[in-house]
Amino acid sequence: MFNGGKIVASLCHAPQALISAGVLKGRGITCVSAIKDDVINAGAIYLDEPVVRDGNLISSRISKDLPYFCREIIKALKS
Repeated sequence: MFNGGKIVASLCHAPQALISAGVLKGRGITCVSAIKDDVINAGAIYLDEPVVRDGNLISSRISKDLPYFCREIIKALKS
């Protein structure tokens, strides 16, 4: 899905699966602060923002960021 350009949405600890998939190198992403170092060590560009979109990757930190996260997913699906 990721390499096929499909929308991939990641919230909280979900980037751990993306780390295992090896798809984060050079990509902008946000996540829960507990795994910030993990995403950086995987080669991602960590941004402490409510939502980050880098191409087909949409990410948010925590459930408090859901309004931003959901709006960005809807926007991506409409385009």
